Amino acid sequence: MDCGAAAELDGPVSRARVVNAPALPPPSGFSHAVAANETVYLAGQIGTGETLAEQFDAAAANLLTALAAAGGQPRDLVSLQVFTTDVAEYKRSLTALAHIWRRRFGHHYPAMGLFGVSELYVAEAQVELMGVAVLERT
Repeated sequence: MDCGAAAELDGPVSRARVVNAPALPPPSGFSHAVAANETVYLAGQIGTGETLAEQFDAAAANLLTALAAAGGQPRDLVSLQVFTTDVAEYKRSLTALAHIWRRRFGHHYPAMGLFGVSELYVAEAQVELMGVAVLERT
């Protein structure tokens, strides 16, 4: 096998584009979203608030703002990762989180994972959302 030869591809080469939503703070060291063909990779988003539920609501709004800037909407989410510094508090907040979810995402539920972490980049953050969406072909 000639390791110097170019690999043959089965389809067109993907061109990724960086999408930074003007409604969000300018990113530093990351991008709000990266779109490649119909797939949008959404960076982790946090939100402000005193409670985990308030922070989840604001983080969801930020995630959806980044998704909208890439041309997507909540139903396009195929995967969502929830990182929290307090899994027990997340569980205690499930009723409030369910109301927030329906208001932000409707009755659409992507593949999801909840991950307990020791800390997030912003010390006050209790929750961070990160997702992947697949947009309809145009």
